[in-house]
Amino acid sequence: MSELTHFNQAGEAQMVDVGAKAVTQRTAIASGQIIMLPETLKRIEQGNHKKGDVLGIARIAGIMAAKRTADLIPLCHPLALSKVTVDFEINADLHAVTCQVEVATAGQTGVEMEALTAVQIALLTIYDMCKAVDRGMVISNISLQEKIGGQSGHWRRES
Repeated sequence: MSELTHFNQAGEAQMVDVGAKAVTQRTAIASGQIIMLPETLKRIEQGNHKKGDVLGIARIAGIMAAKRTADLIPLCHPLALSKVTVDFEINADLHAVTCQVEVATAGQTGVEMEALTAVQIALLTIYDMCKAVDRGMVISNISLQEKIGGQSGHWRRES
């Protein structure tokens, strides 16, 4: 296992110096889900929620979150993102919405944090828009699914 790179020799927080790293194509895919009451899911599916298009608004929130990750996570590098996609899948059996985010850049550091942040904010947006009818929703299973590029190469979560 690698050493923790966000600490200097004295144990103090530091931003990792990526200046000597090569610029390469980097992609990260993350996912998570929100479980809710069947009636809540039905409102989302039918698009008749009184606050509007829940998944459309959550998609925009996820994209915005990926772009603002460095403002939220103190030691994260600000990155010029070349791609952010936020996709939702409805699972009627589980009464859940799964969110998957793919983020890409050509840069000196990866985009895992941007993908993970986007998933969480997209799911939190769904919660915010639906909490008036379902405060018991549960956000879970947020994880990195795949990372491509960079010094450590390709990594994929095993099922």
